[in-house]
Amino acid sequence: MTIPTIQDIKQAKERISTSIHQTPVITSTSINNELGCSLFFKCENFQKVGAFKFRGATNAIECLPPSLLKNGVATHSSGNHAAAMALAAQQRGVPAYIVMPSNAPLVKQLAVKAYGGQITWCEPSLTSREQTLAQIIEQTGASFIHPYNNFDVICGQGTAALELLEQIDIPDIVITPVGGGGLLSGTSIAVKSILPNCKVYGAEPLIANDAFLSLKTRILQPPFPTQTIADGLRTSLSELTFQIIKTNVDQILCASEQSIIKAMKLIWERLKIVVEPSSAVPLAAIMENKQLFVGKKIALILSGGNVDLENLPFKAAD
Repeated sequence: MTIPTIQDIKQAKERISTSIHQTPVITSTSINNELGCSLFFKCENFQKVGAFKFRGATNAIECLPPSLLKNGVATHSSGNHAAAMALAAQQRGVPAYIVMPSNAPLVKQLAVKAYGGQITWCEPSLTSREQTLAQIIEQTGASFIHPYNNFDVICGQGTAALELLEQIDIPDIVITPVGGGGLLSGTSIAVKSILPNCKVYGAEPLIANDAFLSLKTRILQPPFPTQTIADGLRTSLSELTFQIIKTNVDQILCASEQSIIKAMKLIWERLKIVVEPSSAVPLAAIMENKQLFVGKKIALILSGGNVDLENLPFKAAD
């Protein structure tokens, strides 16, 4: 496996600069006071398609040679990567074939359709995703762009952290959500290359803690079924992302479903922005592990803002 370098991420940043949004960093004095630390929220929920995934999808498509790109691109995804691929392909004028599980959130299904993605449904399992995708690729000749086990995707995701480090003074800790590990991998390469003493943490739901277990045991854990409300984090690490995380990431923290809901509600109330449950997991992990963060300067990447407004988790909790 070829591991991306900081130069690869810098080249990706230049490559996609005219296609993406530079997203803002915001703060909340009240949240800082409540948790006893200084938090800087990188708002990738303001990115095109409402998620950081657009960075990786755009970079991967831009890196495809014309001979491959002409047949379009294909992927499997439950949501944000699917929408990102659909829009990135639309901007290049090529088709995007998206395999989505039948239980994908409605708001993300609608986004894929709105961006012109051609959806094929599958059962909500990795086996079904991969079998359905193989059939699509055989029929169309489209190029498969994996949601996270892809060199160019990881480079694209790493540009969020590269941008972040240009926007704030030196942080003590950078923390991101972790599902498949593309964002955390790219972030860890960017941060550790520029700031070797800065700690990089991942955060994931306690009931979907395969990344935590993988890092703890140093053995890649297999995927297992989970119904965490953080639907963007229901997947597991790949060989590539695990190798990067194992080398660069200091720790992975877990958060309960109740803490994720509380953190999401706090972000909505105090920051006045819309984030999805997956985005709230880093803040939830900080809330559950306050002693690790007291007096520190922490940068969090808010991964996305695509949420079903008719089915808010904190509404149900009330």
